[in-house]
Amino acid sequence: MTAVAEQTGAWLAEFTELPAVAPWAQELRESAFQQFAKVGFPTTHDEEWRFTNVAPIARTSFKVAAGGYWYNRPSPVEVLGLEEARQHLGHYASFEQNAFVALNTAFLRESSLIAIRIPAGAVITQPIEIKYTAQDADPALAVHPRVLIVVGADAHCTIVESYSGTGKYFTNAVTEIVAGDRAVVDHYKIQRESIDAFHVATLAAQLGRSANFVSHSISLGGALVRNDVNVVLSEGTEATINGLYIVNGTQHIDNHTSIDHAKPHGTSHEVYKGILDGRATAVFNGRIIVRPDAQKTDSKQTNKNLVLSDEAVIDTKPELQIWADDVRCTHGATIGQLDAESLFYLQSRGIGKEQARGLLTYAFAQDIVDRIKVPALKDPLEQILFEKFHEHRQK
Repeated sequence: MTAVAEQTGAWLAEFTELPAVAPWAQELRESAFQQFAKVGFPTTHDEEWRFTNVAPIARTSFKVAAGGYWYNRPSPVEVLGLEEARQHLGHYASFEQNAFVALNTAFLRESSLIAIRIPAGAVITQPIEIKYTAQDADPALAVHPRVLIVVGADAHCTIVESYSGTGKYFTNAVTEIVAGDRAVVDHYKIQRESIDAFHVATLAAQLGRSANFVSHSISLGGALVRNDVNVVLSEGTEATINGLYIVNGTQHIDNHTSIDHAKPHGTSHEVYKGILDGRATAVFNGRIIVRPDAQKTDSKQTNKNLVLSDEAVIDTKPELQIWADDVRCTHGATIGQLDAESLFYLQSRGIGKEQARGLLTYAFAQDIVDRIKVPALKDPLEQILFEKFHEHRQK
């Protein structure tokens, strides 16, 4: 039996037990599962997964569960059923090149789907919160959360996704966001999974003309984590993609981003920061694509990493793919340790060495947290960072 066949066998048994859905959704499910069965889980021989070994996921037998979640729906946000979501569902997060998206789509069902629409012109001042939780079980559980957010033209909204749990489990999430012309969307994803959990997530955002989209990804938990963020810009669109990842022990995190300037006069800004300690490993791969028609593009990408131990490893690869000539694009990546002069300065002012290290590390992370506009989200994160980098260092 081939490795792919071994991987798909257990998933096929789970797939056949799914409850019935509408014929079009069943066809989508079956196409996705066939694609997953064809390619199997990626390996380190695949360029996009060269530094991330998902064998721990592939060799674990999971029991598929709907997963626990809750969300608030401020007025006038509309809930979409599976049939109403048909126009958009699966159109932006493609499963042709991503086995995890294929697996998520194969297990699509109403109980794991949150689909909402913000009407054109609506201004939603209260954040739309979507919270997923998972629990330890025997056998380990796999949950496939699916989120679809359709934002009408000229609408404004804030979306907060959070993921947490206890014990060993596998979260395989897909979020699709469609923003209409001139829409303003602030998106936050907070990942605080169990230290024994696996987390793979794909965010696909399709942005209308002159839309403004901001996404912040904060990753703190998980044993093995992969985040894919894919954003397609239209004419005059502005997109900001920020991320913060903090790993220690033997944690591994992989952030892959793609900002696709498909039309002219688009602007994008990207800042990802990582803090690594212990024997942790991390990957950042950021791709900026400028299509032939996307003249007057302005794009900036930065990845900065702070390595606190001799055993931690970061692989970073910024990419530019430019097919237009009238553009302004920059990218850069840095990997370093705490600045010796700054440490000396703090110590010369009577601050202990470990406390000084904590202060500088906290300041490095704070830059991303300061960009968060939701106080109910920002304040707890600041407290988490304070405890992580101050109290821990003083023990």
